[in-house]
Amino acid sequence: MIAEHLPQLALAWSIQLVGVVAPGPSVMLILGVAMSQGRAPSIITAFGVACGTIVLSTATVIGLAALFAQMAELVTAVRLIGAAYLLWLAYGAFRTAALPSRFEVHEGPQTSAWRVGLRGFILQVSNPKAIVFWLAIAAAGGVGNAPLPIAVLFVAGAFVNSFIGHGGYALILSSTPMRALYQRFRGWIESALGCFFVFASYKLITTRQ
Repeated sequence: MIAEHLPQLALAWSIQLVGVVAPGPSVMLILGVAMSQGRAPSIITAFGVACGTIVLSTATVIGLAALFAQMAELVTAVRLIGAAYLLWLAYGAFRTAALPSRFEVHEGPQTSAWRVGLRGFILQVSNPKAIVFWLAIAAAGGVGNAPLPIAVLFVAGAFVNSFIGHGGYALILSSTPMRALYQRFRGWIESALGCFFVFASYKLITTRQ
């Protein structure tokens, strides 16, 4: 049974992997967390992003993604929510950039692991880049007509792809050389992240689907 649906699964996972590898808002969030808070919080953030992927992949399986794309009011609502969240992330980045130069990086979450992971989850489920890639998967056929075991395998594989990809970013960006670089250029890095989130928010609001 798996062999019959393998080409369909491979196509869907391949499209997803392109989305995971290509830097976007989720990767930028992990970058900020990895450099400012350390390895453990950045991995937790990556796990939150992967949990968000479960929601998006499940929506694709049951056909909600394709239906959602046809509902202009819901699309607009999600875009506005995502834009507002990106602006909130921009505010946090600019606030960190304004901290004194002797700001110290602390290993481990400065807030609860639940809240750290939730930030990644919320960003992923409202992430316009991720939604576009999942709509592409739905347009390519998804696995909506597959038996339940294949659908479960697809969602599980999507979670693993997301966690490994974003977790890899977390490991690299939280490395000692990267954190040393952050300590030296924290103001510039956080300001750049803030500008990125503001730009992403602007594009999300002004781009017509």
